[in-house]
Amino acid sequence: MIEKNMPLPEGFPLTSLFGLRDRFQRRVSDTLGVRIWARGNDVYFSGGDQAVEMAVELFRIMKEKIIKRGEVTDDDVQCLLSQVVEDEIADTVGRIPPFEVMNGRRFRPRTAGQARYVKAIMENEVVFGIGPAGTGKTYLAVAAAVAAMKAGKIKRLVLVRPAVEAGENLGFLPGDLKAKIDPYLRPIFDALRDMMDPLLLRRMTEEEVIEMSPLAYMRGRTLNDAFIILDEAQNTTVSQMKMFLTRMGNNSRVIISGDVTQVDLPRNTPSGLVDAIRRLEGIPNIAVVEMGEMDVVRHDLVQKIIRAYEEPEKVPEKRDSYFS
Repeated sequence: MIEKNMPLPEGFPLTSLFGLRDRFQRRVSDTLGVRIWARGNDVYFSGGDQAVEMAVELFRIMKEKIIKRGEVTDDDVQCLLSQVVEDEIADTVGRIPPFEVMNGRRFRPRTAGQARYVKAIMENEVVFGIGPAGTGKTYLAVAAAVAAMKAGKIKRLVLVRPAVEAGENLGFLPGDLKAKIDPYLRPIFDALRDMMDPLLLRRMTEEEVIEMSPLAYMRGRTLNDAFIILDEAQNTTVSQMKMFLTRMGNNSRVIISGDVTQVDLPRNTPSGLVDAIRRLEGIPNIAVVEMGEMDVVRHDLVQKIIRAYEEPEKVPEKRDSYFS
């Protein structure tokens, strides 16, 4: 951790630099993980060495723009942040080519953690992607799979998820197998709809080129020439994870994604994801990539929500506080 300061000219409009209601300051702080504040005619930065250097340089450029033309815009700040993130990605893992999917769209990592994840997918046969909600674990895995299918590298895409409910029992679900598993696989299907024409997606699903399956139906199978994605893997048991990993066939690639802080298994049931990471450490062609709150690319509030849940629980001073 380091602390640096950047002096401002006398009478410099701090509101122009920090933005209306400090929105520029908050955006830079949340993106880079740096604490930023003003005191007197100085702006102060505190955080990791590299992150602080990036924040100081970004604010220096913003200051020069304000001096020259009187303001910086939201677009200016976003472009500067994007350039900083691109440079960080390049310094971390090198330039990562975008995934080209079937509807002509291109997807590339937006954070250094995502870049490490994509690089691991490109270079390893089994990849564990660990991180909180919104870090793109599932989305990037689906994009990699669709791009591999478009390039003819694989013949099938198999999407798997354990049928574990997040803290509530939905009871008996009516309908055929597809109708029963649809609620569990909906997040993966949403990602596919972003990347493929709806008619093509329907045809490939009907022909089982793209297959969505609950984890329980994977036993006894061997999947060749396939891209296999296991989502919400923190909700597998140890025996389920072993069963899933041994389904891998020739010319297949496996991606396992999950958030070890959101395990919905019964109490005292070990998570197969946590167990597998420990057991498989150091085996060639198996990579584990951990992402954190700085890799969250959903709404800005998601980072703050994750941070709030990671902090020690606040204890109310009075018994009737917080609606108790």
